[in-house]
Amino acid sequence: MSPAQQRGLALWAALLSVAICLGFLPVSRLVSVLILLAALGVSAALWSVARRRAEHDVPLCLDDLPEATYRQPVVLVCGDLPLAWPQQSSVLIVTQGCWIRVEDFQDLELVARQVLRQRPDWGRQLSVMVSVCPQKHADGERLTSRLLALRWQICQLRKETGHSVPLVLNGQVGSAMTNDMLWQAAFPGEGGRVWRESSAPASIASWVTSGGTPAMQQQVLMNSLMSWFHQHVKAVFMDQHPDMPAIAPTVVLWGIGPILAGSLASSAWTTWLSRHTAMQHVAGWQPVGTDSTVTSLLPDFVLPLLPEGQGLTLRGRTLRYALWIFTLAAIAALLSSGWNNRQLLHRVSFDIARYDRIPMDDYGPKADAVAVLREDAAQLDTWTRNGVPLRMSLGLYQGERLHFKVLDVIRSYIPPPPPPKPQPKPKPVPKIVRLDSMSLFDSGKSALKSGTTKLLVNSLVGIKAKPGWLIVVAGHTDNTGNPGLNQTLSRKRAEAVRDWMRDTGDVPESCFAVQGYGQSRPIATNDTPDGRALNRRVEISLVPQANACQIPGKPSASSQDDDAS
Repeated sequence: MSPAQQRGLALWAALLSVAICLGFLPVSRLVSVLILLAALGVSAALWSVARRRAEHDVPLCLDDLPEATYRQPVVLVCGDLPLAWPQQSSVLIVTQGCWIRVEDFQDLELVARQVLRQRPDWGRQLSVMVSVCPQKHADGERLTSRLLALRWQICQLRKETGHSVPLVLNGQVGSAMTNDMLWQAAFPGEGGRVWRESSAPASIASWVTSGGTPAMQQQVLMNSLMSWFHQHVKAVFMDQHPDMPAIAPTVVLWGIGPILAGSLASSAWTTWLSRHTAMQHVAGWQPVGTDSTVTSLLPDFVLPLLPEGQGLTLRGRTLRYALWIFTLAAIAALLSSGWNNRQLLHRVSFDIARYDRIPMDDYGPKADAVAVLREDAAQLDTWTRNGVPLRMSLGLYQGERLHFKVLDVIRSYIPPPPPPKPQPKPKPVPKIVRLDSMSLFDSGKSALKSGTTKLLVNSLVGIKAKPGWLIVVAGHTDNTGNPGLNQTLSRKRAEAVRDWMRDTGDVPESCFAVQGYGQSRPIATNDTPDGRALNRRVEISLVPQANACQIPGKPSASSQDDDAS
C-alpha cells in the first residue's frame, strides 16, 4: 500500500471517528471528545510507527522496473541465486514475465514492500521463487533455519499485502552429464513434466524412452534430487508450525545443469547421496571445483503457468479497507442510535409511570410530574418540527409514537381548583359610642349638665373628624310620655352633644349629622326600669360618605381614592 493510500485511509478513518464520537455515541460531549482524542492519538502513533518503518527501509535500486501497466507475472527470486545473473541490474525482464533478484543480505519482505510502493497495482501478479542448491550447503540444520526464515517472511508478506503471493520451489544441482539445463516440474493434481532447453515439454516416460541410457542416468539423478528436496525443502514449508501457517507451493521445479561453481566438495547433497545410494564416487554426480564455468538459467517456462488475477490490486484493496472501515463505522452508528433511542424510550416511560403513580388530588407532586411530561413533549415536538437529531436517526427513531402517548397523558391531567379570591377588607368602622342620657341631661331636659365634659371626653376619644366620614349623632328615649315630645327631645339632646363636639374639637358642622329617633328604636324592653334606662341614650358613630367632613386645606375622600387607584 502506497503512503498516499495509507494517508487516505487514515484520513477516512479519522473523519468517520469524528462523526461517530460527536454525532452518535450515547455519552456526554466531554466524554465523546476524550474518546475521539484517544482514538486520534492511537492512530497518530500507529501512523508514526509505520512512517518510521518506511524511513528505515534500505532503498533498493529498482529503476529498471516495467511500467505500472505491466500485467505479466513478477517473481522475486531468493535463496541460492544463479552466479551468472544475465545482467547487472537486479531486474530481468523476459518474454513471459519479470524476475527480480533478492540478494542474501536483503530482506524478502522489504524488497516486496518497496516493489509494491513503486507499483501499487502489482499485488495480484507478485510471486516468490525460493531456489535451493544442495551442493552449496554443508549444514542441513542451517539450511532449514534459513528456509524457515523465508517461510516467515512470505507469511508476513501475504498478511501485509493481502494477496496470495504464490510460492515456487526450485531445486538445482550441477552435473557433468549434461551441457544444457534440464528441468522437471510438478504441479498439484497433475503429473510431472520435463523441459529441455529450447524444446517443448514432454512426459517423463517419453523422455526416458527417447533419451536412452543418458536419460535414464539423468532421471536417476533427478529422482534422488526430488527425494532430497521433498525431505529437506518442501517439508520445511508444508509442516505444521505453531507460529506460522503452512505454505503449499504452486509449482515445484527440479533442475540439472552444467557444473555449478561455488559448490562444496563435501555438502549436504553428497552426504545424502552416499547414505542413500552407497556410492561414493559416481562420474558426473559429484561437483567439481569452484573455478568451473557456470551456465545457469532461470526457468522462464514456468512464468505463464503461475496463477494470475488472484486477489485485488492495491487500489482495490484500499477501497475494500475503506469499505470495511465504513461498515464498522455504520455498525457503531446503528448500535449507538439504537442505544440512544432505548434511553429515550426508558426515560419517557419512566416519566409516564411516575405520573400515573401519583394520585390526582396530590396537587403538588402531580403538577411537578406533568411539568416533566410537558418538557418531554416539547422536546419531541421540536424534533418533529426541526428534524430528528443525527444520534437518534438511521431509521431507529422511537419518538413519534412516544409523542402521541405523552400528549394523551398530559390531556388527562386535571389541574387543582383555583384558590378562593381574597375578599377585600372592609374599611374599619369605629364602634358605636353610647352615652347614657340620664348622665348627660336632667329628666325632660336637653341641656347638658354641668360636669359632663370629662365624661364626654373619655367616651368620645375614638370619634374624630375624618374626610369621607360623617359623624352621626342620634338621640333615643324610652316610651314614657308623649311620642312626639320624646322624638323632639331626642333630637335636641343629639344637637346638644353635636354642638359640644363641634365647639370643643373645632370640627366643621359639615362633619355632623343629627338624628332624633325618640322611642322608635329601643335596644331593651321598656317594661322594666333597667330596660327604660338603657333605651334613654345618645349614640355617636362614623358613617362613610363621599364629600363628608371636608376640612379646609385637605383633599376630599373621593380625591384620595382616585389618587390611590
